[in-house]
Amino acid sequence: MKFVRLLPLAVMAALSSGSAALAQDPGAPGNLSIEINDLTPSDKGCKLTFVAANELPQSLSKVSFEFVLFDAKGLVERMAVLDFRDLPAGKTKVRQFDLPGTKCDAVKSLLINDTPVCTGDGVAKDACMKALKTGSKSPVELKG
Repeated sequence: MKFVRLLPLAVMAALSSGSAALAQDPGAPGNLSIEINDLTPSDKGCKLTFVAANELPQSLSKVSFEFVLFDAKGLVERMAVLDFRDLPAGKTKVRQFDLPGTKCDAVKSLLINDTPVCTGDGVAKDACMKALKTGSKSPVELKG
């Protein structure tokens, strides 16, 4: 019988702590998620497919990322600035980039080194790097 009494209290406590956590977060900045989804050979070299989700409160009118590509030995294969264009607030977009002269099997990991461009109304210059969250659905690791 005590178990029956405690269960509703435990559920109420869990619900109230969850709503308290939500109440503390209104207006808190979200993440800018960049995921490497796939790498496929192309006529030019290697096509990288990214999924980008802007969970920030503001839309980004233009954002670009400086990527560093590493080979199996951990050596820099190349650096490239990729223009993700606009990323509206609360939206997810897929972006693809061909890297001429790059073989997909040579790319073992990626690093987002910087965000040379991160603009939008009310967006601080460093907001994109501060909010950056990376992930990978491919065998290639992505770090930020």
